[in-house]
Amino acid sequence: MRIALYQGPAGPNLPVENLARLEAWAAEAARRGAELVVFPEMFLSGYNIGAQAAAAHAQAPDGPAPVHIAAIAQAHGLAIAYGYPEAGPDGAVYNAAQLVDRDGERLLDYRKAHLFGSLDRAMFSPGDGGFPVAELGGWKLGLLICYDVEFPEAVRELALAGADLIVVPTANMAGFEVVAQVTVRARAYENGCYLAYANYCGDEGELRYCGLSSLCGPAGEQIALNETEEGLLVVDLDPEHLAALRQATPYLTDRRSSLYRRSHE
Repeated sequence: MRIALYQGPAGPNLPVENLARLEAWAAEAARRGAELVVFPEMFLSGYNIGAQAAAAHAQAPDGPAPVHIAAIAQAHGLAIAYGYPEAGPDGAVYNAAQLVDRDGERLLDYRKAHLFGSLDRAMFSPGDGGFPVAELGGWKLGLLICYDVEFPEAVRELALAGADLIVVPTANMAGFEVVAQVTVRARAYENGCYLAYANYCGDEGELRYCGLSSLCGPAGEQIALNETEEGLLVVDLDPEHLAALRQATPYLTDRRSSLYRRSHE
């Protein structure tokens, strides 16, 4: 599978412009042969926008913007993963991500489970819908959002569910480069999977994003990296490499779940 990760500036309170930007970069990803393109956390609305704006921009998973994005996926023949504020049926607002396939079918709806600091908690309710996986082009995919990847349990849940690729829309800030440089590589290695980490670069209000979007492999290798620039990383995933590394480093099969306080089985 060939995937593309978009890194660029946030567009706070610019939903129309952000949707147009998503379409333009999806078209470029398709032109370069990508089967999946990934956009950052809260891409449709911007991230650092406050509770009132987050609620105003929030949509249902089948709202107008998701329907438009499904049509974009169909038009360009590739799957799209992106972050947006979700309006829950209970009136809550969630920091969410959605994956649609090349036919515009929704494969995954995910709500951020681990909220980061006062900024996240002021805008969102935490998701508690578990960690589902879906199949895309013969690969099993899972979604996490930003801070979620810093919790080994969240990534391990997806790995135990069979995820070959974990897609992480993010909004990681300067001062937390260790996550982008170390943590995501460790998560890929210890779980025998690929991990796609799509971040912002530039400023959004008082926040400065660190960029460092990457595709990390099951050997803990940083296969591709975009340090600070706007653009696409386009990378091919290798199923033979994945299988070989899982055999060489069989953490998931060697783990003794009966010794742990909470067993997955």
